[in-house]
Amino acid sequence: MTALSERAAPAHRGARISGRTAVVRSRLLAYVGLTKPRIIELLLVTTVPAMMLAARGWPSFALLLSTLVGGTLAAGAANVFNCYFDRDIDRLMQRTQKRPLVTGEVTPRAALVFGFVLTISSIALLAATTTLLAAALAAGAIFYYAVLYTMVFKRHTRRSTEWGGVPGAAPVLIGWAAVTGSLDWPAVVVFAVVFCWQMPHFWALALRFKDDYARADVPMLPVVTSALSVGRQSVAWAYATVAVSLLLWPVATDYGIGLGYTVPAVLLGAWFVVESHRLLARIKRGGDIRSMSLFHVSISYLSLLMVAIIVDAIV
Repeated sequence: MTALSERAAPAHRGARISGRTAVVRSRLLAYVGLTKPRIIELLLVTTVPAMMLAARGWPSFALLLSTLVGGTLAAGAANVFNCYFDRDIDRLMQRTQKRPLVTGEVTPRAALVFGFVLTISSIALLAATTTLLAAALAAGAIFYYAVLYTMVFKRHTRRSTEWGGVPGAAPVLIGWAAVTGSLDWPAVVVFAVVFCWQMPHFWALALRFKDDYARADVPMLPVVTSALSVGRQSVAWAYATVAVSLLLWPVATDYGIGLGYTVPAVLLGAWFVVESHRLLARIKRGGDIRSMSLFHVSISYLSLLMVAIIVDAIV
């Protein structure tokens, strides 16, 4: 009997330890989920090219790492605040019903504290390791997205995507400022590219989840106007994105930008514009418009365009 109980006790303790580990892991994943890591990945894709342009090549590894970590914390903070303020409408949308604040995995108070911790950490890290301008831009982007976009524009205007494009493109300016401590025209142009790109990108997603936004009474453009109007505006913004992207050559020749970037920019831009026209054509025909096709193409377009900037800046 003694031997059996002695053997059972360690097994029981091991099960309890395993259970606690699972709980801790689940809780950590919930907090990570609040930061919307998939969105952060896309934001960081635009930070590195901006830094490489500003540095006319590779910046130091320490500067690159601290900027990316600081930018990740800043974007995470903005997203946590977004989840906190949007928890009422997230309950109504099928796409967001599994977010941690909706399921109860994280309490609203804990999320709010987490958001402030990330905010302070990001600003302090950027100020200490990069430049004060980069830290100030990060702070401004957090405030803009968490307060102006989430609490005001998203709930009260059909133009929330345009207004929300400002913090969405802010990582470009933060990356440039981290290297130089100032801003210049190439940074403004890349910022404008990312800004314009967001309209066809997010409207394609909003078309897919139109009913969700309507259920939550969010006046996203596809909810308050026709799909045909959204398609036409997406085409217009796709053209604007490509037009702005071609301005980088004349304003950034001193930073290494030439045909190595411009030729891919033209080809990628043609692909992006054609896909936006295809969406419009499907809308006109009726039936399944398959808006997510443009959504996925837009991600590939921006990612490859940023790669073209990097390659031309270092070659």
